[in-house]
Amino acid sequence: MKAIIIGSTKHLLMAAGYALLGIILTALIGGIYFLNSRPDLSLWHTTELKNEFRYNTKIEHFSEYLALEDKLFAELETKVLQKVPASEVSPVNRYVKDSLSNPSHWRNNWNRSFEWPKENAEFGVLLLHGMSDSPYAMSNLALHFKGKAHVLGLRLPGHGTIPSGLVNLYWQDLAAAVNLATAHMKQKLNGKPLFVVGFSTGAATALNHELERINQNQPADFAGMIFLSPAIALDPIAAAARWQSWLGRVLNLDKLQWNSIQMEYDPFKYTSFAVNAGDVVYQLALRNQSLLSGLTAEQLLQIPSILTFQSVVDATVSTPAVLQQLYQALPEHGHELVLFDINRIALNSKMMPDDPLALLLPPVSQQVHYRGTLIENINSDTTQVQAREFGISTGENLAPQIEPLSLEWPAGVYSLSHVALPFSDNDSLYGNKTRENATRIQIGASAPRGERGVYSVPAAEMLRQKWNPFYGYMISRIDQYQTAHMGN
Repeated sequence: MKAIIIGSTKHLLMAAGYALLGIILTALIGGIYFLNSRPDLSLWHTTELKNEFRYNTKIEHFSEYLALEDKLFAELETKVLQKVPASEVSPVNRYVKDSLSNPSHWRNNWNRSFEWPKENAEFGVLLLHGMSDSPYAMSNLALHFKGKAHVLGLRLPGHGTIPSGLVNLYWQDLAAAVNLATAHMKQKLNGKPLFVVGFSTGAATALNHELERINQNQPADFAGMIFLSPAIALDPIAAAARWQSWLGRVLNLDKLQWNSIQMEYDPFKYTSFAVNAGDVVYQLALRNQSLLSGLTAEQLLQIPSILTFQSVVDATVSTPAVLQQLYQALPEHGHELVLFDINRIALNSKMMPDDPLALLLPPVSQQVHYRGTLIENINSDTTQVQAREFGISTGENLAPQIEPLSLEWPAGVYSLSHVALPFSDNDSLYGNKTRENATRIQIGASAPRGERGVYSVPAAEMLRQKWNPFYGYMISRIDQYQTAHMGN
C-alpha cells in the first residue's frame, strides 16, 4: 500500500510539473506571438550608425566628441533621411523633410550638443538630458542660464538621431561622454564652480560621475547637482528587459528588441523605446546603489549638495526610491528635495483610489537630514498651492513652515508627470500655448477629442502632462541654490 501511495504521488507530481511547464511554454509562445505581431520596424529601427561614441572610442578631448558627432549626423543624412520609403512619408514623421515634426523647423538643432560660452563667466552649467530624449529636454533651462553662465548641453550617446541608437547602448557609454564634457568644462572654467543639471537618466549619470570619483578617492567635480525626476531606481520588472532582448536575438525576432514601436512624431524624443534602454537605466541605478552603499561616512560627506525636484506620481522612475535610497542615505550636507503633490481638489481625491503621498513622507519622529518641501493645495476647495516644509536639516522638532504661493493647478490637470518638470507653459513644443498658423507640431497644447483609433499618436501620450505649471517656482529655487553654493 505504501509503495502504491508513493508511486501515485510521484506520478501526480510529474503530471503537475508537466502541466506547469506546458502553461509556461504556452504563455511564453503567446507572449512572443503578441510582441512579434506589432507594427513592422522602420528604417530608423534597424539602421546602425557607425559614428556613434562608445566608452572605448579613442577620444581624449570634447572637441573630438563634437567632430565625431558631425560625422554621425552626416551618416544619419545619407543612411536614413535620404532613404525614407514612400510608405513612411507622413506630415508628422520627424524623418520626413518639411513635415510638421522635422527638427529643421527650429532655429537650433536641439538634437545635437551645444555650447554657449560667456566671457568671464562666474560659473558653468552642464546639462544632461534623459533616456530617449535629446538636449531639447534641457533647452528651457539652457535659455535661463544663457548669458549668466558658461553653458554646455550634452547630447548623450545613442540619442538625437534614430531609436536604434539605444539598442546596443551601455551605461558606460553615457558615463564616458559625461567624463569628457565635465573635463572640458572644468578646463574652460579654470577653477570656477561647475554645476550639473540632470533630468531622469541624466541625473543618474551625473550622480554616477561623482560617486565613481569619490569611490576612487578623487575630489568631486561639481559645486552642486540639480536633479529633475532622477532615475534612482526603476520598477523591478525592468530586470526582465535583458531577457526579452536576449530572446529576440536568439530567435532572430527584431521586434522583441522593442517595448514600443510607434510613429516618430516627436522631433526631439524617440517615441519608440528599445528594451535595452530600460536595462541601461536599470543597470546604472544598480551601479549607483552599490557605490552609495559602499562609501564611508567621510566619503558620503564629499558628495556635492543635491537639489532634487520630483513629482509624487511618476510612471517612469520610482519616487519612493528618491527619498529612501538617496536622501535617507545622505548625511546632512545642504541637500534639498522638492516634491510636487497631486492636485487634491475634492473631485480629484475621490477619483483616485490610492494616495501616492501616504507612504512617501518620513514620519514626524524620524530625523531628516535635508530640507524637504512639498508643493500642495492649500486645501481641497482650491487649486491654489503652498510650499510646506517637511524636512528640517538640523533635526530639531520645529513646526513646519508654510509659504502660500501665487500659483495654482491649471484646469483639468490632476498631477505632474515624469516628463513635465523641465518645461514651462511657454515651451513651443510641449507647452500649453496654442500658436495660430503653426508650421510645426505642438505636442503639449494638443488634446483633441473624437473617436478612438483615428489618430496615429496614442491618446495616452497626447493626454500625458507635458509642461510644469510650477516651472517658475522651480527656477527660483535653482537660482537660490546656485547662489548659495557658489563658494563650493
